[in-house]
Amino acid sequence: MGHDHSHTHSHTELKGRNLLISILLNIIITAAQVVGGLVSGSLSLLSDALHNFSDVISLIISYIANALTKKEASLQKTFGYKRAEILAAFINAATLIIIAVLLIVEAVDRFQNPQEIESNLVIWLSIVAILGNGFSVLLLKKDSKTNMNMKSAYLHLITDMMASVAVLIGGLLMKFYELYWVDSVLTFAIALYLVMMGYDLLKDSFKVLMLFTPETIKIQEIVDDVQQIETIKNVHHVHIWQLNEIEIHFEAHVDFTEDITLTQFDMVLHKIEDLVFHKYGINHVNIQPEFGKNDVKDVIVQD
Repeated sequence: MGHDHSHTHSHTELKGRNLLISILLNIIITAAQVVGGLVSGSLSLLSDALHNFSDVISLIISYIANALTKKEASLQKTFGYKRAEILAAFINAATLIIIAVLLIVEAVDRFQNPQEIESNLVIWLSIVAILGNGFSVLLLKKDSKTNMNMKSAYLHLITDMMASVAVLIGGLLMKFYELYWVDSVLTFAIALYLVMMGYDLLKDSFKVLMLFTPETIKIQEIVDDVQQIETIKNVHHVHIWQLNEIEIHFEAHVDFTEDITLTQFDMVLHKIEDLVFHKYGINHVNIQPEFGKNDVKDVIVQD
């Protein structure tokens, strides 16, 4: 028996439009940087292009995930596609780290064998990338604060904008001081930053996919609070997990001190729902009532 305490408002149409605009912008930027990087010989420009290409892939994944969340649940998919955006965030974070490692390897090799670079092309194309990614960042900033999928896309874009700023600085140093080794150093710095940003998002999305209890929620505290409710003798076999950004689920077996009626149970259930919603932010509750049942009474029971 349970109840949905969730109150959410969908902004999927607006998010989808903003993602689509960002995809088109990044396709243009990527194409320009690939051509420019090959012509100028700039590894940092090519690395920025590669990162931009990863942006395109990540934004497409985010767009698809955003669209899937609109699909309704069915008999075969009782949760619908509510976890699609979490999966997209995990994939995007993983690609960030993989790309970063490849860039580090290439940067080390290029540092040992620096090459002369056409700096003017690097400068102008980095300015184009900064403007394009800057606009995309503004489009996704609001939703990135409340949605892990949008945050993954936002991080891809903001790191690429920062990378483009670094490439611009490098282009200026190469133009006026002929410091071509700066190209490799900047590439290494960009890649290192990608690893740091990608790891945090990968860890957070992994925890959600693995049904870990959110770090802000302490199971024993919830059990102690629920057991203070009149007629409740014991709370055990507890599971708490996060389905997506906005849904936290709580299920448990509740042993009662007496053989209460269904009406009495409904009253207790409402007390439990109000308690865990207002104090812990849990908006889905499923309780299995028991009386005198001979089973394991541990808070956490291995299934």
